[in-house]
Amino acid sequence: MKQLLSKDKWKFMLYTVSHPADGYYEIRHRERGSVPIALILVVLFSIAWSINRISAGFVVNSIDPREVNSISELFTVLLFFVLICVSNWSITCLMDGKGRLKDIIIAVGYSTIPATVCILIGTLFSQFVSKDEAAFYTMICGIGIAYTLFMMLIGIMTVHSFTLGKTIITIFLTIVALLIIIFILLLLVDLVNQVYSFLRSIYQELMFRA
Repeated sequence: MKQLLSKDKWKFMLYTVSHPADGYYEIRHRERGSVPIALILVVLFSIAWSINRISAGFVVNSIDPREVNSISELFTVLLFFVLICVSNWSITCLMDGKGRLKDIIIAVGYSTIPATVCILIGTLFSQFVSKDEAAFYTMICGIGIAYTLFMMLIGIMTVHSFTLGKTIITIFLTIVALLIIIFILLLLVDLVNQVYSFLRSIYQELMFRA
């Protein structure tokens, strides 16, 4: 674990942000990435998102901070992250992708850095903007999200050794797989709830007759 969180790994993470193609190539072929760091970055993204929803200036934020549950949002982000990685891995296995599940986790995790940084900068900036300057806040956050999506695209393309066209198709199929998995999970949750309600009703009936 110490090696996976070494100083060199953190430095290479920053290198990947400025040189996505080279960075992801090194991650895939020379084991220079770190799954623990990728997971930490996803957690930091969730924290930055919650901070934005709670603390962004009233000019750009209409959310009641009391309605924000940071723990719930953290679990939601982590679950969504896992589903993205699993969906992409399942699709790329069928399309002869070269990347392993750990490479996908690192690629997606590292790609959250620009969004995290820009959201935090935007949150700070929002404390001082007027209504006429709100567009700058949107631009700051938009740049971070756009670069995150760009890094994710480059990461998937590089770790799987895909062309740009095949990568775009893969991302589309990943979204489809993600929706299918969510649909199946919702069905399972509903089934479990129905079974629980049925067993509970039987138990209550037995207790009533006793």
